[in-house]
Amino acid sequence: MKMETLEPAKTSIQVIERMVALLDVLASYSDPVSLKELSKVSGLHPSTAHRILNDMVVTRFVDRVEPGTYRLGMRLLELGNVVKSRLSVREAAVDLMRALHNKTRQTVNLSVRQGDEIVYIDRAFSERSGMQVVRAIGGRGPLHLTSTGKLFLSVDEAKAIRAYATRTGLAGHNKNSITDLARLERELALVRSRGYARDNEELELGVRCMAAGIHDDSGKLVAGLSISAPADRLQEEWLEDLVNTAAQISATLGHRVGAGV
Repeated sequence: MKMETLEPAKTSIQVIERMVALLDVLASYSDPVSLKELSKVSGLHPSTAHRILNDMVVTRFVDRVEPGTYRLGMRLLELGNVVKSRLSVREAAVDLMRALHNKTRQTVNLSVRQGDEIVYIDRAFSERSGMQVVRAIGGRGPLHLTSTGKLFLSVDEAKAIRAYATRTGLAGHNKNSITDLARLERELALVRSRGYARDNEELELGVRCMAAGIHDDSGKLVAGLSISAPADRLQEEWLEDLVNTAAQISATLGHRVGAGV
């Protein structure tokens, strides 16, 4: 009796696994794929693959281009757009931010751009980090004085960067602040070449930051992930963890390495 109860569930799982295997194969080809090739790569018997493909054609997960040739169907795009519309950067980042904080024991910030400023939309921190957190969630910072802000400026065209400098006057907060356009342009060139950005006590004396970009499925920079720490405690080995965490969040948003902006 117990076996009779478990068998249908086991069979259903097998069918789902085979469907996913076929979809994965189709996704790896840019052109329509023949039944013979699908069977070969997926390891499924041709009759099994044909039967499952027919069911997926009916549900529009797969399109039959011509007899015996298939490609991914529009239903996948429709469902993907639904998922995308319901997924926020914060939801994608929150658990990974906590993990990064637990590893570094320093403040981890998630920020987005609004006009000429960045806005902090989430933060993972502890009182034991040894640094007074003065910019709470919802707080703002100038683009040219923050690590995440520099990420956003670095993807702007030269004309837009000059316009930003004119609008803001590149006002500084302390002796380390970048207040000169030529210096800012050199800094942004470094950000582009490195793929990450730094704030070396330019916003607040005694506080240093490093930031990596978060990109969506189109490759657009949508947020920045940064680590803030007392200037004498920021460790270079955290950079790799930061970049990897930002990449994981980007992947959750659908970003694929090499996607265009």
